[in-house]
Amino acid sequence: MSVSFERGVVMVSVDTEQIWGYRDCLSEAQFESRFPDAPAAHTRLLAHLCDAGVGATWFVVGGLALGDGSGNTHLRVSGLLDKGVPVYSSKRATPRLWHCRPFLQQLHAAQPVQEIGLHGGLTHLLWADASSTLEMARRELTEGIEALTNLCGTPTSFSFPRNLEAYHQLLPEHGFRCFRGRPQTLAWRLGSTLPGALLRAWEELVRRAPLPVWPAQTHASLWNIPSSMFFYPIRPARSRIIGLHSRVERFRRGIEAAARHHAIFHFSLHPENLVESPSGFLVLEDILESLVNIRDRGDVEVMTMRQVVDRMERYQPYDCQKHQ
Repeated sequence: MSVSFERGVVMVSVDTEQIWGYRDCLSEAQFESRFPDAPAAHTRLLAHLCDAGVGATWFVVGGLALGDGSGNTHLRVSGLLDKGVPVYSSKRATPRLWHCRPFLQQLHAAQPVQEIGLHGGLTHLLWADASSTLEMARRELTEGIEALTNLCGTPTSFSFPRNLEAYHQLLPEHGFRCFRGRPQTLAWRLGSTLPGALLRAWEELVRRAPLPVWPAQTHASLWNIPSSMFFYPIRPARSRIIGLHSRVERFRRGIEAAARHHAIFHFSLHPENLVESPSGFLVLEDILESLVNIRDRGDVEVMTMRQVVDRMERYQPYDCQKHQ
């Protein structure tokens, strides 16, 4: 028996990490120079989604929920971060880049409901890195769950930092029902290589329609819902080569493909990318306008990760491999 969706589904997932996701490659000053007022981008993104009536899945680094009496940050991150990272004791640390408890409380109370999942764990540990062990990943996961649960509920959806997957068996052991897999295109399978980067750039240049996806059940009760498309960085140097409108056009084509195939178009982004250019939020407005227009015609519905899994589990058994 196989089940397809009655109509197309659009999912939006947001990797919510701030400087935790860049701590190994950017200083605080470099981060703020590249992403001006990045913390405010999260609030603006949430406002745009709510105005459009779109519920998204926000994958949050647990460390963002620390601070303000939430526990001894130094002890919790000990052994997970390099000693030189100025997250808890350095006088140079800028708290607003590392913690955002008020925003997470706002996110938790937002309407329409925004799902809060976990992005990596407590510190954005790279699970697939050669220096990351199974026990480090386990601790990263348990500390991240605790940090988020205390503030905004227990997460059941997960995304791997930089889409580098490892130790999948830990997820169902800790109550996760699904994760966001990396895009299934050749460009993403090539990874962070020059051929991979060139192929991803080519897809943007020709405005190639992103692939629709279907959930696949792996590792016992764990569902993989891959991303169809990531919001490509929009720094001025890149945008001179790849015009900003290509993001909007590919987004529209992705929705249309999902509607045709009764599948999922899974759009993923980092809020920081929206402030790389003064035009970032204008592009977002165009993206959301195209989504609202197609949704209001009845061709697609908008769902979160948890909602998709709920639906899939109501229709077991499901022949996921048919769509791979």
